[in-house]
Amino acid sequence: MSEKFNRIKIIKFGGSSVGSPARIREVIQVCKDLINNGETVSVVFSAFQGVTDTLIRTAQTAAAGDHSYVNEFESLKKRHTDACRELAGEDAAKEEKFSGLLNDLEQVLYGIYLLKELTPRSLDYVMSFGERLSCLIISEAFNASGQQAVYTDARLLVKTDAAFGYGKVNFQETNRLIREYFAVSPGLNIITGFIGSTANNETTTLGRGGSDYTAAIFGAALRAEEVQIWTDVDGVLTADPRKVKAAFTIDSISYYEAMEMSHFGAKVLYPPTIHPVLHDNIPIRIKNTLNPSHPGTLITGSDSSGKRKVTGISSIDKVTLFKISVTGLASITDITSRIFSVLSSRSVSALLVSQASSEQSICFSVLPENTERVTELVQNELRHEMADGYIREFICETGVSLLAVVGENLLNNPGISGQVFQALGKNGISILAAAQGSSRLNISTVIKTEDLSKALNAIHDTFFLSDRKRINLFIAGTGLIGRTLFTQIRNQLNFLLENLNTDLRIIGIVNTRRMLIDQEGIDVNEWEERFEREGVERQNGAFFSRMISSNLPNSIFVDCTSSSEVMEKYLQVLSASISIVTPNKKANSSSYDYYLQLKKAARQYNVKFLYETNVGAGLPVINTINDLVLSGDSILRIEGVLSGTLSYIFNKFSEGGRFSDILKESHKMGYTEPDPREDLRGIDAARKLLILVREGGYRLEPEDIQTENLIPPGISPDITSEEFLEILPRYDHIFDELREKARSSGGVLRYIASWEEGKASVKLRVVDKTHPFYCLSSNDNVISLKTVYYNERPMIVQGPGAGARVTSGGILADIVRIANYLQNNGS
Repeated sequence: MSEKFNRIKIIKFGGSSVGSPARIREVIQVCKDLINNGETVSVVFSAFQGVTDTLIRTAQTAAAGDHSYVNEFESLKKRHTDACRELAGEDAAKEEKFSGLLNDLEQVLYGIYLLKELTPRSLDYVMSFGERLSCLIISEAFNASGQQAVYTDARLLVKTDAAFGYGKVNFQETNRLIREYFAVSPGLNIITGFIGSTANNETTTLGRGGSDYTAAIFGAALRAEEVQIWTDVDGVLTADPRKVKAAFTIDSISYYEAMEMSHFGAKVLYPPTIHPVLHDNIPIRIKNTLNPSHPGTLITGSDSSGKRKVTGISSIDKVTLFKISVTGLASITDITSRIFSVLSSRSVSALLVSQASSEQSICFSVLPENTERVTELVQNELRHEMADGYIREFICETGVSLLAVVGENLLNNPGISGQVFQALGKNGISILAAAQGSSRLNISTVIKTEDLSKALNAIHDTFFLSDRKRINLFIAGTGLIGRTLFTQIRNQLNFLLENLNTDLRIIGIVNTRRMLIDQEGIDVNEWEERFEREGVERQNGAFFSRMISSNLPNSIFVDCTSSSEVMEKYLQVLSASISIVTPNKKANSSSYDYYLQLKKAARQYNVKFLYETNVGAGLPVINTINDLVLSGDSILRIEGVLSGTLSYIFNKFSEGGRFSDILKESHKMGYTEPDPREDLRGIDAARKLLILVREGGYRLEPEDIQTENLIPPGISPDITSEEFLEILPRYDHIFDELREKARSSGGVLRYIASWEEGKASVKLRVVDKTHPFYCLSSNDNVISLKTVYYNERPMIVQGPGAGARVTSGGILADIVRIANYLQNNGS
């Protein structure tokens, strides 16, 4: 073939690029800039945005005998007439050509209305007016702008069979006609996309999205330098940006990767577009009309993946999954063959096929519009096997989506499948079906549609943001602990990002009065202002419902409250595959059965339930006991000063001063529970002992612990905590007497929790200088663990056991532990 066309570029603009006269002017300027830079171009255009759908609807309305189709037609006529006059001015010759097309459309619609019949051939003819009208207007707009252009009706050049709605191109004849036409009309041709004609000149269409295909057909016939598809995004993205905010443009991909991504739902390119250009390795470039300076994505025949493990992630939002299981007497091989034979005979394609190695079951997915037809076809084909009981299970499952991970070298990178499944598993996403093709190009999974966005983000983070893991935090409680946690997160954000590649995002905040959720994140520097300004009234359960329905990957619920109401939601949260970090002791110190349920739920839904701050604030107590148990050790005795509040109070009290004043001071400093009577009752210490014993592997209930109540007798339990602090000075003499008795024996007062051989108690004791708990200071906790391994010399853990900073520091440490778990491939 002559090389005279080699420098030409075929450019295609879709409906979104020609949605309004203003957009069309931008497109014209883009083309003129290319021409002024010495480029030779011809341009394929789609119908104006939304017009093809309107034409289909208008024809269907007419076929139904509904005269309101006329209103639809008049609306189309006005839109195109207005655009023509605005872009090309008023001219009698132009008006005549334009009016002739509209008259033809009006007549065919009227015929459909009279006959009350809409054949595929008639529908193709009606749809063709979208491109014919847009290209006629745009060609005249070019001419009006000073750039000569020729209106080119592709029906004269693109020849297909008579499969109306999806014409199969006769490339030999089409290529000959295109080359002959361009030999005598080499200038700027404005080509109608989407349409062709049969050998008898009957109008056909190339399938929805066929304007891309038209551009590739012309590019291949002319052996163009490049085919450019201009749309409203910056090229092929790593994922759908509407679902994955972190998606970014891929600079280059191979033909085969592009075909896989478009087949599995990527909307940028019509799947058959690659076929015409493949043989001659003609590159396709995806460009953005709204951002013409962006280089876009180049699609070529070369393997462009380089060191890239995965090229992109694509999805089909709605599919139907069929599952068929047989008894041992039936042959799944024979059944599979028959199923796909009958589907093929009805032109139904399976998107994914997966067969169990046991040859007892098979599953496959189809598009939703084929569901009823496939159900009928398969049940009819297998009617005898069903009647004889050979079909054990026939399930048609809707509400599912197909997700595909695409890349040239998936099979050459060991562990990719494992990373995909692990990313889904760690976020509680069940895989209903999976397949990895021998083409090495994709790993496909079927999941619930409600999990699609979460799955896309989780996998995208794994492969494209592997150096950065976004962690979504939902925080309950804005009291002293919560506020301190916000401050620590703010102070550590950059450190965590730079050193651990962990991007903490606060998504939700709730307290007793109001709540705020923003899936894009709440700036930790502005959380108070936004919470007060934008927070809505908290309604029972609403925060948890919205957190769960957000279904974000890598989510952690952080409970900074001491609320029983919040604690009761833990199972619901874990069951939604959301990890929990909490200093709230009430969950783990309630019934033993509930404690086990929480543990089981965390395992079952593959999430973390961390509560190191339940005991000892930030001290490594619970993790230490867990490690001892995991190593095969056994806990023989636990003894400790577990209340940082009472430790502080009795340390100060030993130095002198009034008991009531010291309690008020510790309450003001945030060392006590919101109601300090919980500390004095021993409830706080008892809960902590209970948790430690349970972590050691022993069953213990709250009522099994003998607890000494330090609230003086005679004080009513019905008064408020404020009233309690006011009247407490009247009882200081009781504590003075206890102090003097301890001093007289050379000892000090310590409120000690202990467990040994199944017996547990929490009580005030006098210890002398020989006891390891004698030399405590400030609000220290101290825990002594006697184990099989640490028998002669028990292990001692000691340090601050109360205070907002150490507690919130422990909370943040647990958050980072979960982030590391989510970040790493291992558990």
